[in-house]
Amino acid sequence: MRVNMAIDLLKESSSFAEAAKSLSSHYWISKRQAYRYVKMAESVGKQIPIPEKKIAFTVKLSENLTQELRQYALFQGQTLSEVVTEALEVLLYKGRRSVSD
Repeated sequence: MRVNMAIDLLKESSSFAEAAKSLSSHYWISKRQAYRYVKMAESVGKQIPIPEKKIAFTVKLSENLTQELRQYALFQGQTLSEVVTEALEVLLYKGRRSVSD
């Protein structure tokens, strides 16, 4: 969020120093830290997407399915959350079924 704000401030401000000063006062951070954010914003040059907030969601799965899921995640180098998120997104967004199915 701070980098995105710094990008906006760089566009609005007349100088790098002014953008850093505004960022510092807005977030109550040191000028040194604000300069770091503004420098990062300058190098990135575009808004950084902010990921959607995640919440815990508990489900009960069979022992076999859980074991398969853990093995798959390990093989893929992903967390269980990443694997389950991908699978649910495929089911919900890419594999939509008609109501009659």
